Amino acid sequence: MGQERLHERHLRWSDVRKPLSSGRPRGYRPSHPRGSAASSGGPVPTYVYDFTQGGMDQRDLLGGKGANLAEMTRLGLPVPPGFTITTEACRAWLATGQEPEGLRAQVDEHLAGLEARMGRRLGQPDDPLLVSVRSGAKFSMPGMMETVLDVGLNDESVRGLAERSGDERFAWDSYRRLLQMFGTTVLGIAAEHFHDALGEVASLHQAPCDLDLGAPEWREVVDAYKGLVREHAGREFPQDPREQLDLAVRAVFDSWNAERAVLYRRQERIPGDLGTAVNVVAMVFGNLGTGSGTGVAFTRDPATGQQGVYGDYLQNAQGEDVVAGTRNTLPLAEMERIDARSYAELLRTMEVLEGHYRDLCDIEFTVERGTLWLLQTRVGKRTAAAAFRIACQLVDQGLIDEDEAVRRVSGEQLAQLMFPRFATGTSAERVARGMGASPGAAVGRAVFDSAAAVARSRAGEDVVLVRRETNPDDLDGMIAARGVLTSRGGKTSHAAVVARGMGRTCVCGADALDVDAAARRMVVRRPGAAPLVVDEGEVISIDGSSGDVFLGEVPVVDSPVVEYFEGRLDPGGEEADDLVRAVHRLMSRADAARRLRVRANADNGEDAARARRFGAEGVGLCRTEHMFLGERRRSVERLILADDEDEQEEALAALLPLQRGDFERLLAAMDGLPVTVRLLDPPLHEFLPDLTELSVRVAVAQARGGADEADERMLQAVHRLHEQNPMLGLRGVRLGLVVPGLFTMQVRALAEAAAARTQEGGRPRVEVMIPLVGSVQELELVRERSEEVLREVERATGVELAALIGTMVELPRAALTAGQIAGAAQFFSFGTNDLTQMTWGFSRDDVEAAFFPAYLERGVFGVSPFESLDVDGVGRLVEIAVREGRAARPDLKLGVCGEHGGDPASVHFFHRVGLDYVSCSPFRVPVARLEAGRAALAEGGGSDSR
Repeated sequence: MGQERLHERHLRWSDVRKPLSSGRPRGYRPSHPRGSAASSGGPVPTYVYDFTQGGMDQRDLLGGKGANLAEMTRLGLPVPPGFTITTEACRAWLATGQEPEGLRAQVDEHLAGLEARMGRRLGQPDDPLLVSVRSGAKFSMPGMMETVLDVGLNDESVRGLAERSGDERFAWDSYRRLLQMFGTTVLGIAAEHFHDALGEVASLHQAPCDLDLGAPEWREVVDAYKGLVREHAGREFPQDPREQLDLAVRAVFDSWNAERAVLYRRQERIPGDLGTAVNVVAMVFGNLGTGSGTGVAFTRDPATGQQGVYGDYLQNAQGEDVVAGTRNTLPLAEMERIDARSYAELLRTMEVLEGHYRDLCDIEFTVERGTLWLLQTRVGKRTAAAAFRIACQLVDQGLIDEDEAVRRVSGEQLAQLMFPRFATGTSAERVARGMGASPGAAVGRAVFDSAAAVARSRAGEDVVLVRRETNPDDLDGMIAARGVLTSRGGKTSHAAVVARGMGRTCVCGADALDVDAAARRMVVRRPGAAPLVVDEGEVISIDGSSGDVFLGEVPVVDSPVVEYFEGRLDPGGEEADDLVRAVHRLMSRADAARRLRVRANADNGEDAARARRFGAEGVGLCRTEHMFLGERRRSVERLILADDEDEQEEALAALLPLQRGDFERLLAAMDGLPVTVRLLDPPLHEFLPDLTELSVRVAVAQARGGADEADERMLQAVHRLHEQNPMLGLRGVRLGLVVPGLFTMQVRALAEAAAARTQEGGRPRVEVMIPLVGSVQELELVRERSEEVLREVERATGVELAALIGTMVELPRAALTAGQIAGAAQFFSFGTNDLTQMTWGFSRDDVEAAFFPAYLERGVFGVSPFESLDVDGVGRLVEIAVREGRAARPDLKLGVCGEHGGDPASVHFFHRVGLDYVSCSPFRVPVARLEAGRAALAEGGGSDSR
């Protein structure tokens, strides 16, 4: 009898589908008076919407959950009735700490409508209406307040629920759930107190599972929980159903600024001023016996993208039982055996939702005694591989077109598919964790200096270079190593930037490591355990995505997507799987749509050739300083020590053929495509010995009576050129003006290489970039001499050289005087790394460890300005330079060659302001290509002509 009465009076789908009526059932009393109307100062915003009033396009106002509940209601799907309190109400509450005027009256009105539809009042003693209170921001956000179920139960209504349901155990189980959820999420009582109390009762009655507890035991749990509320909250559990509702709503508002929610927003770059909506939903019950249950369903496999039935189901349970993991769930397909009718209805509903949303849907549902109810749906999160597969599947099904498919994937996802990764299920010991600075997986023997890395690599060993931090002298070792591990630094440290540029795996800032290069070992500090010593030659594995450091070998799985970009895997061949075909398909469409060209930052022929295979349309930055390391450094020292022009010319003459060979290989790799060569940029001190080290060496030699004359001369030169802040001193164009023969030699080498390439039948396209220009006069002086050299080479070789001469815009003054500088420049390339440093007054290598973590934690930065362009500051300088430069010279070519050229968000900005190209490390070229296409399609445009 009781079960039949619950079926008739509790909640019926046929009743839910009826529209709201202004009438009231006989004997109806609203739970509270209507509340005061808005003040005469102006209209009160609409803070509350019934599910019948909204839709999926109102996520800003109703939050993701509320908008989707409204959309499912609009589609006629079985959604329990309810209403949503808007994000606008949350923002008003957070701004003032008070309930906004008019909110209470609107909640009264919608609650009264819900009570009228259900024919019961909230918490009605003999037949209670119960509701759930759920948070629902625009974006799914871990850290927000957990759901509170069964709001409206109290010491009286629990007995009415028992009578109406005919199941006393169910009623007291529901009451204890309310107490536990309300206590933890609204009153802030630690969850372990409730777990311990439940455990004591279960142990007393020898119940291994909560299903083994009956009504008498649940009453004991309820009494214990009320005692916990009294002890830890300093008050009795509220018996007034409306007070329960009001307190739960306010707790949702306050949870917007909970520590976990704030941290998640910072990590995901979600604005902090959106606020959250609150959803109040009539309760449906999955814990009414084995004919009821709850589950989660996906319309496709979120891990692989394959179509099928995926999800979990749990009988005689409510939603939190699935999440808590205290009971083993069943595969969703098992539900067909348990309740074939509900299962068939669920499959039909999944098909409707996927067709309507045109995407993978994540669905939460409850079955109440054979009746299916939908509690939530959303576009489901998925792996990178699933994202590409699903996008193409939906095109083939006619649900979306290829343009939309490109919009559905991202550069971040593509990057995840490109890096090698560790196989799952490793037994290797994780010994430390740092910052994942350059994704991928690297395994090798630990080495502690570049010479050892090179030597072991040449001997056929895989190595991981371990350093406190790296510097330009470590370049050879980084090239030789499979990966780089440092105990200091961050995502934009030297190690990270160079490693990303080369596609090397890198973990930085693993501060549990004490790296002793002299002793050739590292010591791993382990809390609560003895330090672990790792000697040179021991195998370690590093994960550049997670930052994990393992002792021993972890198996590595290669990426087929990289094999495709390298040209080793034909997307149309039998060996290519559906993922490679999906990547090829969407990349082809992105390339057709994009306006921005994509070049690569490459310093040698090998990197340039790889970049071209990855789709680069030229070299946007060749950093010539990398060509002067190793043995060539001696020639630079000779140049610095030269006493007269003859010695200087001799040193330059030794460097000229080496530079020419470098450029010939680079131009050959990029034949027919533009190659931008930046003249020497770093401060001169980087090519000189360390002042302290050299001083000690000379002093010791003098004390022994045998000082080396060359060392003494070098020490004098180092003293003469020593600067307190070399990055703001003698570098870039300033170096070219003070030591003019250096730039002249480089331009001559480049011109002769281009001439030789032309004579061999090639089509070199050369661009000379003058660095660190702050005034047009600096540029004019260097350009004049460069043009003279070009003409000299033309006369000597008989080859016409159509080289462009431009500058790198990396100083705020250059951006602000771009109109003047454009008069002497044929192109601008924005060096956003230095432009960011100069604009913020940061030294990138110094500040990341010093205060960036605190800035990120406190919300000063949502993301490091060295990772993603600071649009408001640095971006504004770029816009000014673009506008004024093009006004002065309409045919001015504009590009960017800083690290931001491969950052997805930054690429969209560069597209919007009208740059011609972006340049990035070879490994990030496919990412930039994809994002350039997405940027064009995002504005509804795109062009097939590039």
